[in-house]
Amino acid sequence: MKKIVTPLLLALGLVLGGCASTKDLEAVRAAADKAAAEAAVAKSTADKAAAAAAKAQASADAAKASADAAKTSSDAANACCQDTQTKIDRMFKKSMYK
Repeated sequence: MKKIVTPLLLALGLVLGGCASTKDLEAVRAAADKAAAEAAVAKSTADKAAAAAAKAQASADAAKASADAAKTSSDAANACCQDTQTKIDRMFKKSMYK
């Protein structure tokens, strides 16, 4: 009788242990599903941040191009002003000699 009871207790222990393992597996699956959902939210947020950064970079590039164009225009205006000043100085000196 002792030979039969021991294997039955062992089998019962394995069955109960298997149920506990299934519950543990379900808990692990639930945790994995939750982590996957949180990762999806984080990826979505990162994608939005990347899109915003790309838009900001495009705006910065446009502003730099505009500033460069303004500087070129300013440099041209400065050169013209200096040319005009030189002409005025020459005209003044000519009038002084007359």
